[in-house]
Amino acid sequence: MRGSRTDARRHRHFRVRKKVHGTATRPRLAVFRSNRYIYAQIIDDDKGVTVASASSREGKLAKKTLTVETATEVGKLIGSRAKDAGIDEIVFDRGGFAYHGRVKALADGARSAGLEF
Repeated sequence: MRGSRTDARRHRHFRVRKKVHGTATRPRLAVFRSNRYIYAQIIDDDKGVTVASASSREGKLAKKTLTVETATEVGKLIGSRAKDAGIDEIVFDRGGFAYHGRVKALADGARSAGLEF
């Protein structure tokens, strides 16, 4: 293992980021999950600009605990904000986290809002 658990996740994230790159036509959906919240950003890496963002810290979601259902709602929220910004296709960046549980639920929520991966 590479030091701490956080260091191992960062190493996995860097490995994934070597291959995943967001453009203006197909930006990157980056996910970060803490123990308490989940965050999602749609990023155009060519310009270095965040196009849309959503998290479980905003509005009515802030009072809920982080569950699969909360992550799905955040995915739907980021999907609708991406649609408002004129984005239909994205590339998914799981941020070094396993594509399982809350991260997968966020991706499924974004898909249900109309985003294509």
